[in-house]
Amino acid sequence: MDPTILDHLLLVSELFQRDMNRAFAGTRLTPTRVQALWVLQHGGPATQRQLAGAMDVSARHISGIIDVLEADGYVRRTPHPTDRRATVVELTETAATQMATMQGEHAELSATLLAAVDPADRAALERGIAAIAARLTVLVEEAATPAPVDEAASR
Repeated sequence: MDPTILDHLLLVSELFQRDMNRAFAGTRLTPTRVQALWVLQHGGPATQRQLAGAMDVSARHISGIIDVLEADGYVRRTPHPTDRRATVVELTETAATQMATMQGEHAELSATLLAAVDPADRAALERGIAAIAARLTVLVEEAATPAPVDEAASR
């Protein structure tokens, strides 16, 4: 049986995971902690609540993520300027520099991977991958949404 598109996507996902594990070996960075740094890099300083929402994690979970990132010097917490109950999380200069380097590495790897594809096929590939990602996002969201209860059928 020939591999399906899903087989190829799963292999790509596994290879990216292995590469991430290699890149962050010896640190306490995990995919979730890197995601938090990525959100802050792209969106700027945020409250813990905003960060939790952007990452789709609980307030309790984001607090633990930020605790580790702060202890390791990646982020700092500061009081919110207008809300005494809120804390603003921002990247440290060191983390901002690391994230900028990571963005450059991502661009370089993207170019390297795209170079494996015939130039005439690149635009179609990019559109296809974007369409697959969009469709998978919808399917995952639909699967996570509980089905409405049919009152008449449950009687």
